Amino acid sequence: MSESQSASDSPPGPSVASDSSPARPVASDRPYDVVLFGATGFTGGLTAEYLAGRAEGEGTRWALAGRSRAKLEQRRTRLAAIDPAAAELDLLEADADDPAALRRVAESAKVVITTVGPYIRYGEPLVAACAQAGTDYVDLCGEPEFVDRMWLRHHARAAETGARLVHSCGFDSIPHDLGVLYTVQRLPEGVPITVAGFVRTNGTISGGTYQSTVEILARLRQGREVANERRALEPRPAGRVIVGLTPPPHADETAGGWVVAPPLIDPLVVLRSARALERYGPEFRYAHYMVVKRLPVLAVLGAGIVSLAALAQVKPTRDLLLRVKGSGEGPSEVRRARSWFNVRFKGEGGGRRVIAEVSGGDPGYGETSKMLAEAALCLAHDELPATAGQVTPAVAMGQALIDRLQRAGIRFATVADEPI
Repeated sequence: MSESQSASDSPPGPSVASDSSPARPVASDRPYDVVLFGATGFTGGLTAEYLAGRAEGEGTRWALAGRSRAKLEQRRTRLAAIDPAAAELDLLEADADDPAALRRVAESAKVVITTVGPYIRYGEPLVAACAQAGTDYVDLCGEPEFVDRMWLRHHARAAETGARLVHSCGFDSIPHDLGVLYTVQRLPEGVPITVAGFVRTNGTISGGTYQSTVEILARLRQGREVANERRALEPRPAGRVIVGLTPPPHADETAGGWVVAPPLIDPLVVLRSARALERYGPEFRYAHYMVVKRLPVLAVLGAGIVSLAALAQVKPTRDLLLRVKGSGEGPSEVRRARSWFNVRFKGEGGGRRVIAEVSGGDPGYGETSKMLAEAALCLAHDELPATAGQVTPAVAMGQALIDRLQRAGIRFATVADEPI
């Protein structure tokens, strides 16, 4: 896939290229800073636990939302063991297909977090409610079709109300989006820049992630159609060139292994940030890779994806696939404790080469819940650029979120900075 259009540790925030500068809505009279929707699920539960350890320190007013009051009460009881103040958390009953209840949730908060997926199945009513209410929204979505559909249907209204709709605030795609921003900020300004990102991880997936993957593969045609519709309507930056690169599999010295460009949402998010932020230069090119040690592993991975995609096209086999791993299932605490991720970035521009890394623990759950919660707290509490509508993490939060994640234990580091 290719898309083209004609430093210090805490550098200043980049300028945002935007056709509007909306005022943020006054939301100080809302009872909650943050509402977590989907608090009783696997990832939702981890996010709730993280918030329970962090919210009081920032004076955050927050609440739990979900469809089952009994399960919400059970979650609240477990959270009280982490923070006794959590015993007083309000519980908001709302189902993913109840627009009236979701509207009440959105109108009660500055920021709504949702972990309820697959988003293509369950996500739109809450996006619509937040766009209408001027409420900031964050999710874990790695589904390109859903993100494109939400831009087509709700970006304009969110821009009018001041709502910031920020998708992909977990391992999809914060380490990659903010890692590229971190790398770019360490290169000269006003010059053509090329960045390659190399992802390594030993993490495993939950039932929710598996379900979303099957949905994506089953809807490849619809996804392409919606992407083309968005591409035809979305404004492009004047006088700047933004290109996504997809070279064939090859051995790479910087990555330390064999690399392949996977069809994920991460490079799309990076390119959208590059279009919006002039700091990425007059020309910006990005390639996104998965790294494996041995070439045969690439062949096995490719064959597996092709087979899964073929089975997902037919309803009977798709239904069987969806029964293999249900939503709400996830890796054990012991397995998560052994998991890690490392994303290395090689950036070149203006006669310099920067090697940077973003790294942390369990990517899909421990660190994802941390990223999601810190993104919501960032939107709720921090001084940020004036943006609205559907925006990426780098555009909406940028350096403020990098600083938060570093304090939370996710490592952003410059490995090398040298002349070419």
